[in-house]
Order: sequence, then C-alpha cells, then structure tokens
Amino acid sequence: MRLAEAGRGIDWKRFGFILLGVALFCLAYFSPPWAPAADPQGTLFELTREGKAAIALFLLAGVWWVFEVVPIGVTGIAIGVLQALFLIRPPREAFADFMDPSVWFIFASLVIGMVFTKTGLTQRMAYRMLAVVGERTSMIYLGCFTMTAGLTLIMAHTAVAATVFPLLVAIYSLYDEDNRPTRFGKGLFIGMAFVAGAGSVMTLLGSARGAVAVGFFKSMAGREIAFFEFSYYLVPVGLVMVLLLWGFCMVFFKPERATIPGLRERAVGLYAKLGPVTAVQKLALAIVFAAILTLLLRSFVPALNALDKSAVMLVTTLLFFLFPVLTVEDLEKVPWNIALLFGGAMSIGSCLWQTGAAKWIALKWLLLFQDAHWLLFVMGIAALVLVMTNFIMNVAAIAITLPVALVMAPYLGVAPDVVFYASLVAAGMPFMLLVGAAPNAIAYESKQFTPGEFFLAGVPASVLLLVVLGLFVSFLWPMLGMPTLTAVR
Repeated sequence: MRLAEAGRGIDWKRFGFILLGVALFCLAYFSPPWAPAADPQGTLFELTREGKAAIALFLLAGVWWVFEVVPIGVTGIAIGVLQALFLIRPPREAFADFMDPSVWFIFASLVIGMVFTKTGLTQRMAYRMLAVVGERTSMIYLGCFTMTAGLTLIMAHTAVAATVFPLLVAIYSLYDEDNRPTRFGKGLFIGMAFVAGAGSVMTLLGSARGAVAVGFFKSMAGREIAFFEFSYYLVPVGLVMVLLLWGFCMVFFKPERATIPGLRERAVGLYAKLGPVTAVQKLALAIVFAAILTLLLRSFVPALNALDKSAVMLVTTLLFFLFPVLTVEDLEKVPWNIALLFGGAMSIGSCLWQTGAAKWIALKWLLLFQDAHWLLFVMGIAALVLVMTNFIMNVAAIAITLPVALVMAPYLGVAPDVVFYASLVAAGMPFMLLVGAAPNAIAYESKQFTPGEFFLAGVPASVLLLVVLGLFVSFLWPMLGMPTLTAVR
C-alpha cells in the first residue's frame, strides 16, 4: 500500500525531463568524433573531446533550466560538478567561475534591492508613480516599463532590475494582496525583464557587452565607435522594442482587471502615511547614488577605468552592513538560488569558450550563410547570438560570435558596422531562458511565473525582435546612414 501511494506521488513529468537532459548529454558525450569546422580561408578547426563534452553539458543544462527539474541554482552547481567528473575542465577552473566578478555584481545588485525594500524606499517610489499613472492597468504597465527602460540609459540593466523589482512587488501588492500568480503579475515582471534588455542596448552604460563589442570592432575593423554614434543607431531600436513589448504584454498577459478603482487615492494616502524621508533612507540613497555616479564616471574619466564595476557595487554591500542598514539576518535572505544560477551560467560559458566548442558552433552555423544574400547572413549572425545569449552571459556570446562574424563579413561584401549593431541588439534581449540575463532571474523571484512560462512567452517575443531587427537592417539603419555593403558580390 505504501509503495502504491509512493508511486502515485512520483512526478513522472519531472522525471521524464530529468532523463531527457541526461539522454541528450550521453548522446552527445559518447557519440563518435564530430566533423571539423572550416573558417573562410579553409583552415580546419577540430572539435576536441572536451569541446564535444562541453556541448553535451550545454544540452543537459538547457533542458534542466527550462523545465526546472531541480532548483535553477542546483542546475548551476551540476554544471561545475559534471565538468570535474567528466574531465571537461579542471575543477579549479570549473568552480572558479562561480566567483567571477560578474556573479558578485549580481549579488550586490540583489542586496541593493533588499535595502530598498527594508528601508521603505520602494513603497515611496511605487506610491508616487501610481499617483501619476493612475488606475488603468495598461498605464501601470507602461509606467513601469518606461521607468525601467529610462534607468537603463544610465545604469547597468542588472542594477536597474534589482532596483525596480521591489518597486514592482509593492505595486503588485495593491493589485493582489495575497501575491498569487495572475496574468497581470506575469506581464508586470516578465515585461520588466524584457524591457530591461531592450533599454540596455541604447547606450554604452546599459551593460558591459557594449564596451566589449566596441573593443572587438576597434581591433578588427580599425575604427572607434563613439559614445553618441553608438546611441544614434541603437536608441531607435530600443524605443521601438519597449513600445512593442508593452503591446506584447497587453496581448499575452492582458490584466484580469482593466482598472483598479480607487488606486490613485489609495496610493496618495499610503504615501502620506509614510511621513518624511528618514535618515536611514537618505543614507541608503546616498550610498547607492554614489556607486551609480562612480560607474557612470568610469565611461568618461580615464583615471577611473581601472576601477572594477563589481568592486564598486560590492562597496555598497559593505557600507550597508557597516552603518548598519542591514544585519546578518538580512544576509540570510539573499536569493542564493539566483547567485548560483549565474555562477553556473558563467561556468558553462567559459567551458564552451575554453574548450573551443563555442568557436566550432559559430563557424558551423555562419558557414551555412556564406553563399546567402547579405541580409540572410546578418540575420543568421543575429539568430546565433540570440540563441547563445540565452544560455551564456551576453558578454560571452558577443566575445564568441562577433570576431568570427567580422572575419567572414568582408568575404561576403558586408560592412562590419551592420554586423556589429545587429549582434549587439540580439545579445541584449535574451527573452527565452532565465540564465540569459540577470533581469530575467531577478524577475523570477516574484514567483509569478515558472521557467517554462517564461520560455513560452520568450519564443514569440524573440520572433518579434528578429522581425524588428530585420526591418532596421534592411531599411531604417541605411536611411540613418549606416553602411551595409562594402562591395558588389
């Protein structure tokens, strides 16, 4: 009887997806050697045993992350463990990526979000915004998305998501006091993650990927991309995507209620009850704004370039505990699941890069378009970057694909500029997997959606992105003066 009851308690669907991930890993890992890839000059690039094993691990992690067969942070741990057990990379290298500065940047961003919530700053911001946008849920969507995109013009999208997240939690509590999953909740948090990506492509301050790509472009194309030239071409794309994503959420996540009657008056009353800004709130704001100002100045003051952005962000965490705004009990509330998720993401990204698997994948994919129309070649690059950036950090996706694409572009008569900008747009908007960008994982903390629901929403959103990008590549960027071709093929 007990065995029968236990059998009825087995989640066979979850068990099936666990086996699917394991089966894909074994199929790739134990398969015979794969054919080498060739670069445009005809040089062969062999896929090593370690490279093939890295692809096998890549497949397993993708399945487990999408279907959340175990907590997403535990899948991150599995990535490091399997690299060590199957001799894909030395353990020191596999696990060192969990301490990568980018992971600690995300940690510090999460702590800032905790501070805003604990001190009541998020409530102040939420009530003030609701008093402006009013009671219509469509306008609440638009107000939240506009604010998110606006902040990414001057802040890294990870920091923006961590700052905005508790604000959205406060707003949502006025819609559903029990914080149950609703269509409005899904749209609010998934939309925030999507819009944070769309906004981050507009300036060099939105993320690290822009600076990395500019460096590759300068070394390979021999020309510097200026700060305002960068934004001249990418601001229109970002603005169009923000508006379209608002419409997307209104269609796919249409709120259960068109309005929240009495919300404006309630928000005004709640704001009044908060009283004047406290000394602790002023201190928290001063610490955060000082960090943001330092990060901004790094882009304009050469003497500050040596300052690591993760170290700057972690100074805020130290100060919060020194004063103390936070206590050890608050440290225990940090969502370590998210930190481990990005540790695993960094580890698999480095694994694909160091074993040569990423370059092999890029060459195999892009060579499919070597005889295609130039537009198909550019969109093929964008599609590859879009897929890769959903699995590995967008900086890594750019580092892997852009150099290969810039080498191939002259052989096809394609200008490097259009390859550069198309790659950046795709890298900035990983809409399908939580590991694609920190805002995706931060939004997941709302408990409003599952990884599978995020993926299902991300597929049509990614198609929408590629359509918009195709229009810009074909018509709008050339109208703005961007070169697309270097010679007649």
